[in-house]
Amino acid sequence: MAKRILVILGHPDKGSFCGALANAYINGAEESGAEVKRINIGDLTFDPNLRKGYKIDQKLELDLVKAQGHIKWADHIVWIYPVWWNIYPAIMKGFIDRVFVPGFAYKFQKGKVLWDRFLTGKSYRLIFTMNNTILLYFLLMSPGSKSLWALAKISGIRPVRRTRFGRIRRKSKKKLEQYINRVKKLGIKQK
Repeated sequence: MAKRILVILGHPDKGSFCGALANAYINGAEESGAEVKRINIGDLTFDPNLRKGYKIDQKLELDLVKAQGHIKWADHIVWIYPVWWNIYPAIMKGFIDRVFVPGFAYKFQKGKVLWDRFLTGKSYRLIFTMNNTILLYFLLMSPGSKSLWALAKISGIRPVRRTRFGRIRRKSKKKLEQYINRVKKLGIKQK
């Protein structure tokens, strides 16, 4: 049976380098026989503001209902995003807040320490770009990837793998092409 892969582009611009990485991953995965769906967060119509926190249910817009369906469908979820101000873009944060809600991704039980995880049996790949060095990103505690790792842990998704590309603005066109080919190979391996 073919692996079902969902690629989520967290960069609001599909024409960005992150968009090129998403295309490369998808091309590789499809070449190896995977079924692939893609979410371009920047193309979705939704309110990224969780207006009352999780105190009350905020009705999901159609694009978010579809996104939840894609997440349930997938065996493997690939997040591709830039690191801005040491975290992913605000629209991606809004997407996470609105989509990975209690009852969909997890549910806390009254009086219990542990919670129910509703997305078990899935894996994650985080692919992110930054203009800092990777060392500086880790010295600053890497909040973006840690946040997504925590989301995976709470939801039951594992393993979580990371691919990082630092100092993007200083890279030559040849080096950027090497990064694109590296991501395509990840797609071929379906990892």
